[in-house]
Parts: sequence; structure tokens; C-alpha cells
Amino acid sequence: MSLETLQVLWFILIAVLWIGYFFLEGFDFGVGIIYRFLAKDDVDRRVAINTIGPVWDGNEVWLLTAGGATFAAFPEWYATLFTTFYLPLFLILIALIYRGVAFDYRHKIDNPKWRELWDWGIFIGSAVPALLWGVAFANVLRGLDIVDFQYQGGFFNLLNPYALLGGLVTLSLFTLHGSVFLALKSAGEISDRARALAIKLAYPTAGVVAACYLWTLVAGYHSLNGVTLVIAVLAVGVAVGLIIFVPRLLKGGADFDLRAFLATGIAIVLCTATIFLALFPNVMPSINGMNEHLTVWNASSTHNTLTLMTWVAVCLVPVVLAYQGWTYWVFRQRIDRSTILGSTKTPVDLMEQVFGKQSA
Repeated sequence: MSLETLQVLWFILIAVLWIGYFFLEGFDFGVGIIYRFLAKDDVDRRVAINTIGPVWDGNEVWLLTAGGATFAAFPEWYATLFTTFYLPLFLILIALIYRGVAFDYRHKIDNPKWRELWDWGIFIGSAVPALLWGVAFANVLRGLDIVDFQYQGGFFNLLNPYALLGGLVTLSLFTLHGSVFLALKSAGEISDRARALAIKLAYPTAGVVAACYLWTLVAGYHSLNGVTLVIAVLAVGVAVGLIIFVPRLLKGGADFDLRAFLATGIAIVLCTATIFLALFPNVMPSINGMNEHLTVWNASSTHNTLTLMTWVAVCLVPVVLAYQGWTYWVFRQRIDRSTILGSTKTPVDLMEQVFGKQSA
């Protein structure tokens, strides 16, 4: 394949990795945000944690892979991205570490204050990344003060109204996605409460998503034209329509939870794909003119590097996808209070049997 074909291919693959990350990590961020407020007692909280306990760390692999692929395929993009968003990415890293430790430590001591400390860790470690990822991507769409591949602005320049609205989009989308997932994966009162919360969140979330993308189009924060513009408008329209349709599905009861989850998931996929479509061929647009843009053409690795990466991806990606699919199949059952109280094995118990360690 030619260098240009490989550059476009790896831009698409990195977009797919971010789409997978937001779809999968989005629902466990959402569960982490809502569970301590929906749960009436510690048993309910353990039910919620066990819905994501076997999968949350595997979902984060998509982020690591996206970062690694960007570093290898587009080193200039990686360098500019991480220097520009150094503080936000550092905050995300700290939040994810706090969250991971909280999953493992909240059950170590049978003390309500101890568990409350780590419950806040799960909440903060879920809410902070859910907000900051939207802030980061909105700033990339808006354009940054970049000269010679170097960001010239400061941290507070990143906290502009458009970026904050983008953060609200991801925060609300992930919270809705997590609410539907908790309804899908649990049973009993906590499932009913999650379903009721999702019904309340759906319309405000649709409004925020529509407002952000309308602002993007009106302000011209995109590279869309012609066919791509039509595709993007249709994609966002479908996403908003799916979100609006979620309450109707959820009012049908537990039998419709999977359809509602797919609706919120597809909405996240469409919104994320539209971001990358709006960027292409740019990867880090500059407010200082087209000559300062980082693009797939001037930020990529060499032809040999991209060729080698393509062969590695062809060999390994199907294995990773098959393994993660198997994980979701094994832990597909709903969880209720009787599961936690000992009548059946929890997903964490099953993981301990297979892997020999605890995850929640």
C-alpha cells in the first residue's frame, strides 16, 4: 500500500480505537458516577460494582492501545497532543489510578467510613475523565494555538465555553449509557432505579448533544464539506433520535433494556465517529492558519513503520477482540442482591477462580 493509503488507514484505526473506548469505558464510567447515589445500602453498591467488575480494566486497554497506536503511527500528533493537554491528561491519569485502587480496596476493611472513602474514589475517578475527555476533544475540534507543532496557549485557554459544553456532552452521554447498562446488568430495585434515572436523563442529554454539534457547524469548527457534511449531520441526527427513543424502550420493562443499551451505545459511536470525520485530514487544527495544522500527512511515521504496524494489527487485533467478546459472554448474567448475599457466585468470585485475584 502507498504511504497515503496507510496514513488514512491508521487515522481510521485510531478513530475506531477511540470509538471502542468511549462505547465500553463509557458505561462503566456511567455506573461509577451514579451507583453510590442510586444504592440504598452497601449490598446495592456491591451489585452495581459487580456489573462492571469483570470488564472495567479490560475496557481501559482500548485507551492504552489508542495512545500506543498514535505514538507509533503519528508521533508528531502524539507529542503535540500530550504537551497541549499535559495537565488535563495528568488529572485523568490520577483519577483513573484512584478509581482502580478504589475497586480493589473498598472491600478490604468492613467499615462504612472506609468504604465511603473508596466509593468517592470510584465516583471521582469516573466523573473526572468523563468530563475531561469531552473538553479535550472539543478543544481539538475548535482549533488550538499551535505554531511549529508547539502549543502556545495556557491551561485556562482550554476551559472555553465550547470546550466545557463538549465536556458536558461526554459526561451526560456516559452517565446515560451507564444508567442503561446498570438497568441491563442488574435485577430488582436497583435495576428499576437505574431505568428510571435513564428515562430522566435521556432528553437533557439529547439536548446537550444537539446544542454542541449545532455550535460546531455554525462556528465552522470542522473540515466538513459536500458529502461528508451531509453524512455528519445525518449521523448526529440519528444519534439524537436514538437518545430520545431510549425512554420509550425503557418503559417497556426489562425485556427492552438491551435495545436501550444498544441505542445509547450506537449514539456514542456515531458522535465519536463524527468528531474524527469533522477533523480529517487534520489531527490537531491550529487557529493560526492551515500551514500550522497537524495533518495525517505531516504528522505520520514512515512508510516502513506503518506497514509493519499494519501487519501486527492484522495478526493481533482479532485475538484481542475474540478474548474481550468471550469475557462479556462469560459474565453476561444479571446480578441481584441474592447474588451478593451468597446464593450464587458473583462475577468477582468467578474471576478469582479463573485469574486468581479480585477486581472489585
